[in-house]
Amino acid sequence: MPLPPAPDYRLHFNGPWGRKSGVLLLPSSFAVTNNPMKFQPIKPKKVSSQIADQIRESILAGDFSPGDKLPPERELAEMFGVSRPSVREALNILSSSGLVMSYQGGGTVVLSLVEAGHGGGALSELIRSQQERALEVIEVRKCMESWTAYFAAQRALPEDLGRMEEILVGMERNLEGRLPSEDLDANLHIVIARSTHNIVWLHLMQSIFDAMKEFQRGVWRAVYLTSEDHHLLYQHHAAIVTAIRTRDAEGARQAMMHHLDFAEKRSIAYVAGQPA
Repeated sequence: MPLPPAPDYRLHFNGPWGRKSGVLLLPSSFAVTNNPMKFQPIKPKKVSSQIADQIRESILAGDFSPGDKLPPERELAEMFGVSRPSVREALNILSSSGLVMSYQGGGTVVLSLVEAGHGGGALSELIRSQQERALEVIEVRKCMESWTAYFAAQRALPEDLGRMEEILVGMERNLEGRLPSEDLDANLHIVIARSTHNIVWLHLMQSIFDAMKEFQRGVWRAVYLTSEDHHLLYQHHAAIVTAIRTRDAEGARQAMMHHLDFAEKRSIAYVAGQPA
């Protein structure tokens, strides 16, 4: 009588890798490693890097506009409680990243995020040589600034509103003294852009205003000649600020568009009256 077959004590299994016996074969993703996780040692951050980080955050928060000067090295060293060489190294870090430029004897200037060079040089030169190009810039301003006013009405902080009110007070004082407010006018538009708390809006606006500065000065001195003109401009700006203060975003957008429509008409008259 034949003996029964010996019991098969091997492990049999079926799975996505086929039927195997004796040894369980796992895919490589299930493999267990004996190598422990390797942690990297913590490196203390250099003082200059920490200084650069804080200045960068301040620039990107809109505390400084393109063209603004940073405090001198000595003052920065006192503010941070560090040595001047550490501050100098921090400024070199920021300079290499394109946020600032240091001039010998001229301090350190914040650069625009939206142009390769400082001061809108190429656009400024184009407007100087072909003044009708300024009208194209005004068309762009109408699109941009109507929406900066809209977002400023939604986002302006109490300190932003305070700056706008201070500028209006200055404009009103100039009306009483029959003085022009061209600088206050430009400053108010920049403060509104800053009040969006969108750094790209601010840098775009500042770059355009830098490029248009000479043209705008000419417009102010050639076509805004009467007391009625100055009172009308004040009313435009007061209406914009009122809409922003009352959180009327659409009203702020329309008030800014109305103001820039008026400025566009006066600029067209100015260009038409210039010699060819």
